[in-house]
Amino acid sequence: QLFDEVWRKFSRLGQMSSASATEALAEAEQAVLSRGGPMCEFTVPGAQDTTVLVVGATSRIGRIVVRKLMLRGYNVKALVRRDDAEVIDMLPRSVDIAVGDVGDPLAVQSAVSGCSKIIYCATARSTITGDLNRVDNQGVRNVSKAFQDYYNEMAQLRAGKSSKSKLLIAKFKSAKSLKGWEVNQGSYFPNAYASGSSFDEGIDASFEFSEGGQAVFAGFVFTRGGYVEISKRLSLPLGSTLDRYDGLLLSVGGNGRSYVVILETGPLADTSQSKKYFARMTTKVGFCRVRVPFSAFRPVKPEDPPLDPFLVHTFTIRFEPKRQRPGDGTQGATDPRNFELILEYIKALPTGQETDFILVSCTGSGIEPNRREQVLKAKKAGEDALRRSGLGYTIVRPGPLQEEPGGQRALIFDQGNRISQAISCADVADICVKALHDSTARNKSFDVCYEYVSEEGNELYELVSHS
Repeated sequence: QLFDEVWRKFSRLGQMSSASATEALAEAEQAVLSRGGPMCEFTVPGAQDTTVLVVGATSRIGRIVVRKLMLRGYNVKALVRRDDAEVIDMLPRSVDIAVGDVGDPLAVQSAVSGCSKIIYCATARSTITGDLNRVDNQGVRNVSKAFQDYYNEMAQLRAGKSSKSKLLIAKFKSAKSLKGWEVNQGSYFPNAYASGSSFDEGIDASFEFSEGGQAVFAGFVFTRGGYVEISKRLSLPLGSTLDRYDGLLLSVGGNGRSYVVILETGPLADTSQSKKYFARMTTKVGFCRVRVPFSAFRPVKPEDPPLDPFLVHTFTIRFEPKRQRPGDGTQGATDPRNFELILEYIKALPTGQETDFILVSCTGSGIEPNRREQVLKAKKAGEDALRRSGLGYTIVRPGPLQEEPGGQRALIFDQGNRISQAISCADVADICVKALHDSTARNKSFDVCYEYVSEEGNELYELVSHS
């Protein structure tokens, strides 16, 4: 409120000369940001050492985000499309302005330089497919890639590892890259399997490099209780250990089956002392990137301790027909016992306590039905690109936006596209700013709106706070 009062006072001095107004505005802004007393409670410790890039800084939410960041002592950089008086007047004068389009990779590379966090508020101004793709999809891709590339470059200059760098575990680019991978098969009913009873109906699988240049793990498992898997002993670069990472990222393709990823720990010389941990991995028809956090792995034996990524020495991908559902995979498929998995790479995602990139998306509520599908398709593509980037992310999907003061009503955080209520731009901006240093916001996606009375059976939302 204090910032807005000063801003209104000095932005309406029409009787002053341009030079005088500029000086007065700069003086007022400096007074607001450096003022003691009541202002001290808003300052975030260490904020002066953090530069936040606000993409879409002149949007309804972006303008409020900028003011809230400055009020808390952050250095703010804004990426705007146009460098004209109308745009400049929307932003405080101490904001570092970068001019460029999110669809231009070179402009984005320049904008992310020197920044330590990003809040992406940009959104397409029309529902033309080209605009939606450029801003809500490709723009997110460009900014996240440029941000990670910037930190990877900084890491090399410092001769160290960036917290935003992914670790390559395996890349399948030639037949040579399959060296060390073993194909094994088995059954959860070993006695029946060994005796050749009716349970043994056949297992056949291979892991080969195809003529099309792809590493393909494919085959069938008709044995009830049977499974087939590929595994390899990990060989990480010198000095690299998985405990420095959050989880795994796999780029895969195929017919959309689900798999089990297994990590093995323990002494290599004594397999009887080994411990195995598993997590489910669901793929889509065609290519996709699947994120499997280490926190999702559970011990095969319940009495074993939680997974310690530092001790992992063997990686396995297992196919189990019993975990499939009829109709999974290609359309019309009824037999879940055939599978095909094409592997491009396996990487480890960097760990961290805080989010790096906050993306303001939307729930789709309030958008005209004839436009909603196009908008959500572009938004979802941008969200997926951010999740795959390896950056710590927070994706905020607000309900319909309203121009009213924030902090007046309780907020609901939910998932599953169930909310329909509105929320003020100010509350969304506040969520973005608070997520910068909140460890619980890292790698989270959520819908948010004002409190409402839910329908019977849909009472699973979380009521966060009353003002």
